[in-house]
Amino acid sequence: MRVVVIGGTGILGRRVVRRLLDAGHDVAATARDDASRVAFRDAGVRPLEMDVYDRASIIEGVRGSDAVVRLTTETPTLAHMRRPAAWVETGRLRTESASLIADACLVCDVGAYLHESISLVYADHGDEWIDETSPVDVQRVAPLHDAWSGEAAAERITAAGGRGVVLRFAGFYSEDSTQSIALATALQHRRVTLFGRARNYHSSIHVDDAATAAAAALTAPAGVYNVADLEPVRYVELIALLAVAIEAPPLRRLPKLMAPSLLGVAAGFAFRSLRVSSRKLREATGWSPTVQSVRQGWELVAQQWALESQR
Repeated sequence: MRVVVIGGTGILGRRVVRRLLDAGHDVAATARDDASRVAFRDAGVRPLEMDVYDRASIIEGVRGSDAVVRLTTETPTLAHMRRPAAWVETGRLRTESASLIADACLVCDVGAYLHESISLVYADHGDEWIDETSPVDVQRVAPLHDAWSGEAAAERITAAGGRGVVLRFAGFYSEDSTQSIALATALQHRRVTLFGRARNYHSSIHVDDAATAAAAALTAPAGVYNVADLEPVRYVELIALLAVAIEAPPLRRLPKLMAPSLLGVAAGFAFRSLRVSSRKLREATGWSPTVQSVRQGWELVAQQWALESQR
């Protein structure tokens, strides 16, 4: 299959490109700089120079492909997530750019389109498991509304007779994730605060497993699929497990009522209890995560950090 990956140099994109190559696909991917272009060529990937906000440029890039995988994102750093302005570019990529990519797929008769989304769009479900039929809650939080409305790009492909696949990813983590590194650094300096009991469920997925899920989803029927590990944990445990793995000092706590003033826009989704199931994707494709939970995952990440610090 001839596959174009838009967002090929991101933390997920690099891994997806490798998985697609390993599976024998003919892969082209967007590259932001000369070093990325050279690395892609050396690996057997055709590098693309594409303006993801220019219709003609996108059409030129996807022409002749069988599938397009959209993995473009600009998620703010932990330090800036509270600011609405920090989410503007991510919102444009999820909506404006995604719509243009869907336009190009339709013009070029591309049969399959995979769209990266997030599981944070779901409403709080307490201790209940969440599947793809569960209600969403996006109206009051702009970043979530952008993520959810952007999924319409995949729906347009399906409506035209193709396969539009939406992947709602749980929270990424890995040894090379800037978010994971920032969280660990903040824990070491006691800059992470738990608000209230922090007993809401948080679903995660190791980026390696997210990549294998995206590659597997190329064969999935059209529709929405959750991508999460098998054992979501409560947020207090998520943070405590990382703190133990990196031998960080004790956690700080503040009353939950202080969260809105300190977390800003992130308070709109930080306390949702999201126990997300990926059963639908597993049954449709045979995919399964190799890291079943952050209970094992944080230990693996911490071990990798320790090895890198010794080099």
